[in-house]
Amino acid sequence: MDYAEISDKLVKYLELRSEPVAVKLLKKGESIPEGYSKPEKNLRHCQSIMRARKGEAFIIPAEKHACVVGGSSLGLFPTPEKVASGEFHANLKMFENAEAAAEMIKKRPTFEPGSRIATLVSPLKAAKFEPDVVILVDRPETIYWVIPASTYSGGGRANFSSAAFQATCADSTLLPILTGEINLSLGCYGCRRSTDIEKDEMLLGIPFNKLKVIVEALEKLHAGPMAKARKK
Repeated sequence: MDYAEISDKLVKYLELRSEPVAVKLLKKGESIPEGYSKPEKNLRHCQSIMRARKGEAFIIPAEKHACVVGGSSLGLFPTPEKVASGEFHANLKMFENAEAAAEMIKKRPTFEPGSRIATLVSPLKAAKFEPDVVILVDRPETIYWVIPASTYSGGGRANFSSAAFQATCADSTLLPILTGEINLSLGCYGCRRSTDIEKDEMLLGIPFNKLKVIVEALEKLHAGPMAKARKK
């Protein structure tokens, strides 16, 4: 697959304001591709996504992940007790009590602790690795068109899962990998506090093995339904 060509088509058909982002979770024993540097300062997964959509690329090993919530969900290290118990998120005043926060953590998607050693993040057009997922960050109208593209051939409905936290790690990275389906998020407290995501932007993760089919459907939608809907 020509990543640059696929990326250019996504930008063209969806009128994306920033680059599609390729993400790979490196497993134990997998070789690290050459040409990727570690960030100077520790980064949250959400921060790496927002920087990659503007052209940067990173290899981020477990010890360079700044967010223990996201990193533990991604399988880079164990979940800290304060996170698992709900104490961490309850202290942020986003839940009535620690029990409610713990229920969110209990139901989040995760990989086995230590099963992943690093994240690779890059603009899709420049990726030198096969991604697990491709993430888009843009306006609701832009993101919307991926839904009809995903149901173009098989019909049916698209189902989404989200929470008050972990928009990029759990919602946009892990769930598409685990379910094999697109998943969207309105954003979360963490990414809205720690990155430059705009108030009118949201996220969507596309499993890499579905990307080609979705882009082909977008190409068919672009000249017809999409053009008519966007005339206003």
